[in-house]
Amino acid sequence: MEFERAADLYAFASDLAPAARAGAPEALWMLSRVYEFCATYAEAPGDYASDTQAIADLSLPTSAARVAARNRVSARCRRFVPADDLSYTAIVALTTDAAEAGDLAAEAALLAVGEPLHPQAEYRTDLVQRVRESRDPEAFVALAPAMGIRASGDPALAGEVSGTQLAEVAWQVAACELGMDCSADSALMTSHCANGGICSRDPGQDFSGFVFDAAVPKQGADVVNGMIKSLASGRKVSI
Repeated sequence: MEFERAADLYAFASDLAPAARAGAPEALWMLSRVYEFCATYAEAPGDYASDTQAIADLSLPTSAARVAARNRVSARCRRFVPADDLSYTAIVALTTDAAEAGDLAAEAALLAVGEPLHPQAEYRTDLVQRVRESRDPEAFVALAPAMGIRASGDPALAGEVSGTQLAEVAWQVAACELGMDCSADSALMTSHCANGGICSRDPGQDFSGFVFDAAVPKQGADVVNGMIKSLASGRKVSI
């Protein structure tokens, strides 16, 4: 199920649909990824195109990169329309179905949006440990937002790589180390740039390079590298 390589995500979603209806965990999870990636475009394709042109007209230093990222989204999501309902509610429902069917990345994604399968602190502790032990890059990158600032002060995550913006970044880069596609044109880089305006000025720069070039202060590089080493190796490392 090659989400990253699918040029037509509508067709990809159609191919996934039978397995998803049958409750296959990976198919449900991949379908939720398609929905999330295409949601902003599908809500109003015409407005999306107009906004892309407006960004181009601004001629800011990152305008070219953001336009390129948004054009990649438009090309891959081009057959979706508002009636397809790629809403937040639909995404959470699909992700919940995937998690309940046993997909670990989907479980992690639910925690990241504040909708965990179970509310207990023990569940959060166990989930993070299961993600670490899995060495599954999809699960790592899905969990990352839950391990940033949002995790600060949560006793369930004490002793983990958590609680700061740098911790969130470390989980994402660790996913790259574990095999996630983090290339310049990957869904990870495209989504950051197209949706959040967080773009590299170097069109060939991958996510890890961009993080250390633009998001991590020089004095924090050793700390982040220690976090990444701990996460990617599966061992607790002194940071």
